[in-house]
Amino acid sequence: MEEKNCIRIDANIEQISNCKLIINELNSSFHILSNILNLTGNTVRLKILYLLFKEKELCVCDLSDILEMKISAISQHLRKLKDRNIIKPNRKAQTIFYSLSQEYVQLLIPFFEQVDENK
Repeated sequence: MEEKNCIRIDANIEQISNCKLIINELNSSFHILSNILNLTGNTVRLKILYLLFKEKELCVCDLSDILEMKISAISQHLRKLKDRNIIKPNRKAQTIFYSLSQEYVQLLIPFFEQVDENK
């Protein structure tokens, strides 16, 4: 283990304790944010999330037509998003429609507003 070398004169123990407490309390939120940022680093997945945000619900064929990509490629991206619970499937007869999971909608709104502003 690497030894810590610090040259500060006085440690603010109260500040350090408060920060540790805050980080521990927000651990779940950091996990959610990290999860979404990891997957949205891919342009196609970001476009899929944007489309689901705007349209509320789309099937793989819709996304394939819109993004002009093969269904198999879209399906791979959808699987990654679904596996991380960022999107959820909803079967209607033979078709599976996808929508954003509610816990991620509020997190994504500022990003999509920025996209809309930069048209």
